[in-house]
Amino acid sequence: MSCSSVDLKAYFLGETARAEKSSVEDHVHACQSCREELDRLKLTEAALRSLPEEEAPQRIAFVSDKVFEPRWVETIWRSGPAMGFASAALLAAAILVHGFARPAGPGTTPTVNTAQIEQRIENEVNARLDTAVAKSVSATEAKQSQQMASMLDAAEKRFESKRQNDLAEVRQATRYYQNQTARLTVAANRQETPGQ
Repeated sequence: MSCSSVDLKAYFLGETARAEKSSVEDHVHACQSCREELDRLKLTEAALRSLPEEEAPQRIAFVSDKVFEPRWVETIWRSGPAMGFASAALLAAAILVHGFARPAGPGTTPTVNTAQIEQRIENEVNARLDTAVAKSVSATEAKQSQQMASMLDAAEKRFESKRQNDLAEVRQATRYYQNQTARLTVAANRQETPGQ
């Protein structure tokens, strides 16, 4: 065992300061147990360096891997068919319990006003229907107005393009007629000049 005043591991790994290095070497020469500890460290290093380099495994299997496997309750909870069966069984049990646990007797049967229930259902259905129709109508109107706007925009672009083309043709025809008029004027002037 090494002495507590000297850090042999730091000396062996080359992590001691230069000032401490000579004092550690002097202590190792004088202390038998520290010399043996340093020899054991050198032997360990030589043994480690003699091992061939191997790639580290991607995953190490442990005996405790079974601990991380899901429990049977979690497996059933995540299974759709199993949960469907369990909920159906629970519902059947609830119906049976209700059938046997309710009080039997003609005087305890509650009276149900079916006309009132039907009226309430009809009102709720009408309200939902009106909401759905209003929503559908507003969506259709918005879509139609958007289509109309895009159609108007496309028509305006077509008419503007047609107008530009017509203007270009009119300018070209005007230039042509101006050139023809200028030629005729020049020709008429030439005919009048030699006769004078």
